[in-house]
Amino acid sequence: MIAKDNYLRLGVNIDHVATIRNARGGFHPDPLRAANIAYQAGADGITAHLREDRRHISDRDIERLIKEIDLPLNLEMAATKEMLDIAIKHKPNACCIVPEKRQEVTTEGGLNLSANINKLSDCINKLRGNAIRVSLFIDPQKKDIEIAKELGADIVEIHTGSFANNFNKNGEIHNDEFDHLNDISIFAHEIGLEVHAGHGLTFETARVISRINVLKELNIGHFIIGEAVFEGLDCVIKKFRAILNSERS
Repeated sequence: MIAKDNYLRLGVNIDHVATIRNARGGFHPDPLRAANIAYQAGADGITAHLREDRRHISDRDIERLIKEIDLPLNLEMAATKEMLDIAIKHKPNACCIVPEKRQEVTTEGGLNLSANINKLSDCINKLRGNAIRVSLFIDPQKKDIEIAKELGADIVEIHTGSFANNFNKNGEIHNDEFDHLNDISIFAHEIGLEVHAGHGLTFETARVISRINVLKELNIGHFIIGEAVFEGLDCVIKKFRAILNSERS
């Protein structure tokens, strides 16, 4: 049995289901079907990134996720007027503000908070004014956590890409990197921010990262969808849920 305050939520990112659909056009595979499977398999939330170029998730997907899926939606978005208007219209449970470059394959790092304070402050205030929780996707740096707190964010999502990539190269824990992620997460927690983590996580790296006790949520997408090709989406999500439960029990 896991104590309520020790439970680690699993957010499933369904973007890459939409990527496969869009590669050929049409309606298959349907990201909403993936979201329903995630719900049945024990996911605690759904993450979807509505990009400026709509390369995967579409506006219609967001509408359907809000109306048809009985899980909280974490809408990843850039801090633009278009995305702000969409978020306020649909009112997801939370919005995670992420950096976005048109030419990138995936999100390459955390937000540059110090260079975008005014824009982010306006976006955060409007989202929170509409009862939407706000998360900032940041690199594991103390200064960014301090700025996130000053800006009024509810949550920071720590970018785990460097740790995950280094771990995946040789299957070994880089203790210095892990200790840094742990210390940064504790600092964020102690100043009143909820702490999430994500990017590049696999079964093995999620097991390790979940040992950071102050973490409340992991958001995982690419590996889940990729591994589902071999094991099935239901099986992969259940395996992640079992790993997180095991580490937190």
